[in-house]
Amino acid sequence: MQNNSNESYRKALNTALRILTRRDHSKHELSQKLKARGYAGEIIDKVILECERFDYIDDERTTQVFIRQLQRKGYGRKRIQFELNSKGLHGEHAQTVLSKSISDADECLSAEKIYQKLARRFDREKDAIKRKDKIYRFLYGRGFSKAAISELINKIS
Repeated sequence: MQNNSNESYRKALNTALRILTRRDHSKHELSQKLKARGYAGEIIDKVILECERFDYIDDERTTQVFIRQLQRKGYGRKRIQFELNSKGLHGEHAQTVLSKSISDADECLSAEKIYQKLARRFDREKDAIKRKDKIYRFLYGRGFSKAAISELINKIS
């Protein structure tokens, strides 16, 4: 029985390493992927501990990388928080990393960059009020704060 358990552990570890070679994953994501492949809970726990021990998996590093990726894609703090939660990166620790990574000024700058990139789309609207509403809805949908959006709209008006 012990041999079967060792073999299952080795297979799970190899699977985890293949998953982690593609990109960083959170502990939660890796656990879910291993569970979906039919590995037992205690084996998954051992594999995750081993991956942490060798620094193959690190939720703080994964959080930082993911925040930068989403920021480059033009998302605001609220949307990034939502995406972090969906990856199992939530709680006080993830919130602290997010706060350190994106200041209010950074969020305003990101909102301005995404606006500049898409300014022609909004400039088609001749009615100033409707144009502001479209900009507001677009940026709010991207997860930018009301304060960042208002600051941008005041700046461009």
